[in-house]
Amino acid sequence: MNTNIFTTIALATALAVAASPTADACTNFVAGKNATADGSTMVTYAADSHTLYGFLQHLPAADHPAGAMREVRDWDTGKPLGQIPEARHTYSVIGNMNEHQLTIAESTWGGRPELVDTTGIIDYGSLMYIALQRCKTAREAIATMTSLVQEYGYYSSGESFSIADPDEVWIMDLIGKGTGNKGAVWVAVRIPDDCIAGHANNPRIHQFPLDDKANCIYSDDVITFAREKGYFSGNDEDFDFALAYATQDFAALRGCDARVWAFFNHWVDGMDSYLPYINGKKGAEIMPLYVKPERKLTVRDMQAMMRDHFEGTPFDMTVDAGATEWWGVPYRYRPMDFTVDGVKYSQERATATQQTGFVFVSQMRSWLPDAVGGVHWFGVDDANTAVFVPMYCCMTRVPHSYDKATGDLYTLNWEAAFWVNNWVANQAYNRYSLMIGDICAVRDSLESSFEAAQPELERIAAEKYAQSPAEAVALLTDYSCRTADQATARYKQLGEYLLVKFLDGNVKKEKDGKFLRNEYGMPENPNFPGYTPEYYRSVVRSSGDRLRVIQPEE
Repeated sequence: MNTNIFTTIALATALAVAASPTADACTNFVAGKNATADGSTMVTYAADSHTLYGFLQHLPAADHPAGAMREVRDWDTGKPLGQIPEARHTYSVIGNMNEHQLTIAESTWGGRPELVDTTGIIDYGSLMYIALQRCKTAREAIATMTSLVQEYGYYSSGESFSIADPDEVWIMDLIGKGTGNKGAVWVAVRIPDDCIAGHANNPRIHQFPLDDKANCIYSDDVITFAREKGYFSGNDEDFDFALAYATQDFAALRGCDARVWAFFNHWVDGMDSYLPYINGKKGAEIMPLYVKPERKLTVRDMQAMMRDHFEGTPFDMTVDAGATEWWGVPYRYRPMDFTVDGVKYSQERATATQQTGFVFVSQMRSWLPDAVGGVHWFGVDDANTAVFVPMYCCMTRVPHSYDKATGDLYTLNWEAAFWVNNWVANQAYNRYSLMIGDICAVRDSLESSFEAAQPELERIAAEKYAQSPAEAVALLTDYSCRTADQATARYKQLGEYLLVKFLDGNVKKEKDGKFLRNEYGMPENPNFPGYTPEYYRSVVRSSGDRLRVIQPEE
């Protein structure tokens, strides 16, 4: 790419909002049907926010009278934005997957602040769920989403969307055109069937084919608008969407694209060649939008990717002082940036993070009836400690423990999966290396049981569906609700166990799954794990001889 053509980018950078590792930051990974072990398409999503309560959304299918209007509220704040005509029929939605196995997810990247339209009616969250209620396929969703913002205006800032059905996976980057200029500029690229891709709060589409309408769709003015605004000058074939409409600096690359790099790095050799780009080196080769994995991925693989903390990479969060001096915890609390002796630094921002509201892996399979083929593997809170529970896209109700009415961010409820999962996770954040083994044992056991049950359950459900779709839907709804509530109950037991075992910094002694007692029935003395060697060294460095034990001969 000829970077000299972007002669105005440097001047405009100061006006752009950096796609930094902000508090509200999400991660998406996707896989085409020939990149997966079973032939499904897959989309992952971590909805990360410090104000988002994690629950499983259910929007039932409905018929609406002529002239009915739909209220639109900003997904992040709840602010009423306006009304639009309602569709005559809307499809059922479970989480971010509808009854036709269509899945839509997102990540926000901000972009140029002057392109936010404060008078727009459609925000990014409403855009996703309106499309899910109205569309059957990814292409239909792209057409609907872009038509909605064109007609009613786009209220949000720059956004990337994962849009997938059982046959196709697309990524779309979109940003508004500013107040007084209704609509948006956008480009959508189909991910090849044998490839994987991702986005994490930074636009991932750079240069794109202008003459491949089967695999690349874009707004008519995506290039001309950039010229008019002074964001780009050069030949059309050299146009780069991400460089024109967003800031590609250290914060955007290291804080955001690094998560995608880590995903690719698990499945493709040679990703080290893109480390200069991830570290923000000027002129470095840009990481591709998609790569072909050297092994086909499973649902469990995609779940594992959502639990990544950069382990084994140059950004490994388990090896710096934040982890080595505090029981190996791979989490860093906000703010992300800090200054020491006048020098600015930034914490790593991994895929797995403590402020996740909900997380999912959508599995979409074309060879099964939609009711059986669409599985929304759903969890709440931190993906690393969350349990991915199978929620079938045909469900007619949601589990009690995942229901919006069961709790909220200010109302702790021990029946709510969100609060139970947070209790487990937040105990681990204090003594991670001591607790994570116990948590993973329960988490993995539950997920393995779901995986083992899936083939027979779906065989029966498919047979029932051929005879009575309603019976199949009832079967899958009952199964998802029962297993989800059972998983929440099991995690509550886990939280109680962790509290008892690790009370007051000790570790209770166990044998055969029971805490040990002495011959008189009293608790055995616990173990005292202490701190890490790095922690003790840090204490000595900071305290000098104050804590030193003086020997008699001294």
